[in-house]
Amino acid sequence: MYPRKFLAFAAGILAAVTISLPAFGQAYPSRPLRMVVPFPPGGPTDITGRTLAQKLSERWNQPVVVENRPGAGSIIGTEIAAKSAPDGYTILLGSNSIALQPLLQSKLPYDPQRDLAPVILAVRIPNVLIVHPSVPANTLAEFIALAKAKPATINYASVGNATGPHLFGELFRGMTGVDIVHVPYKGTAPAVNDLLAGQVQALFDSLATALPNIRAGKLRALGVTSLQRSKSAPDIPTISEAGAPGYEATGWFGVLVPAGTPADIIAKMNAELGAILKQPDVEERFLKFGAAGGGGTPEQFAAFIRSEQEKWGKVIREARIRID
Repeated sequence: MYPRKFLAFAAGILAAVTISLPAFGQAYPSRPLRMVVPFPPGGPTDITGRTLAQKLSERWNQPVVVENRPGAGSIIGTEIAAKSAPDGYTILLGSNSIALQPLLQSKLPYDPQRDLAPVILAVRIPNVLIVHPSVPANTLAEFIALAKAKPATINYASVGNATGPHLFGELFRGMTGVDIVHVPYKGTAPAVNDLLAGQVQALFDSLATALPNIRAGKLRALGVTSLQRSKSAPDIPTISEAGAPGYEATGWFGVLVPAGTPADIIAKMNAELGAILKQPDVEERFLKFGAAGGGGTPEQFAAFIRSEQEKWGKVIREARIRID
């Protein structure tokens, strides 16, 4: 006979195990999730995040709550996600800043490669090179010829130092050999306003922002920055085909989770999001701001991020860009 105290102890252990079994046996996800979007509401990042969150909620029958955590060039929201529990219940909608930040800042509160695990590339967003109508160039080839004939006389705006449009311009300079002058602004609105007024001559801008002014004849489009023409504006040639072969520069958004998230959860999330990105209504919603759907495996997304770091690292070094 076992002692009475031992039997009581064993019964307690058995009861505890029995109570805990359903928790371990629950299928993922078994409770609400959150998607951290490190940008303000209303922009393309937010639209992408809310679209994916809504669709995941429908497929998983669990709420996916979007949390906008803007600030410090997306660092605040990214840090929140990177330092969250790696249990699959915190999702980050990251941008190309994931690749760029380590190249530009020596002190980040997280290491994107160490602290985040890629899930899937969601969308890629081309820009378009636009010029004021007073610029005597109707094609990209004419613009390049003009810039070479009159070095340092064409000013190109950006939405800020070390932002995507700035880097896109520096890549263009390096690939074409033109001498154009960078003029940084604090945001899209002042940059576009000065371009419309003729205070600057050129700008790499998002298609969604630029198309109304292009269609109205207020600005002239010379080429989109993707390798393929955009379905949002198929009449605009690519920069690559119009005079700078091989030129490609796009913004992007992708889904990541805290490092250490179980591989089976990442695989399930990747499969679900991959299916969502192929839905016609999702493609149509993204097309409204010029985005092309992504997809692929977590490994492919990780390789893409590495390739972005290599590409833009070279541009940043050659242009001697730094923000800290």
